[in-house]
Amino acid sequence: MSVRFTVNGIGHTVDVAGPQSLLSVLRERLGLYGSKNACRQGECGSCTVLLDGNPVCACLVMAADADGADIITIEGLSGDGLHPVQQALLDEGAVQCGFCTPGIVVAAAHFLEHNTSPSDSEIREALAGNLCRCTGYGAIIRALCHLVEAP
Repeated sequence: MSVRFTVNGIGHTVDVAGPQSLLSVLRERLGLYGSKNACRQGECGSCTVLLDGNPVCACLVMAADADGADIITIEGLSGDGLHPVQQALLDEGAVQCGFCTPGIVVAAAHFLEHNTSPSDSEIREALAGNLCRCTGYGAIIRALCHLVEAP
């Protein structure tokens, strides 16, 4: 089956056979390795991408179900340079191993696009689907709070 979608502004047609996840197509067929393959169950959020403007775990989306979709991965989130969320995480030292970071950045960018002045608890709730084993979340939350406080 041929599946057509736009990824980071570029149209793609990919032949998929059987139950192949969107994540595997992004990584293995399109060479977009930013979205990580950790749990394969939608529990960790490391594979979060935007599918037609909504954050989803790409490991749970069948590639065939993404036919006609517009997909944004971490690689396409900001174009050239760093997205403000990425810069905030770097500035606060909120990145350690980096495995979860792409999913957190995509989820946080989407959330902050729709809520420009969230509370600490709203930020925590927005990132509840993204697991991080290294940072303990404190630096991540501080970085996003500083970002929304910045003029």
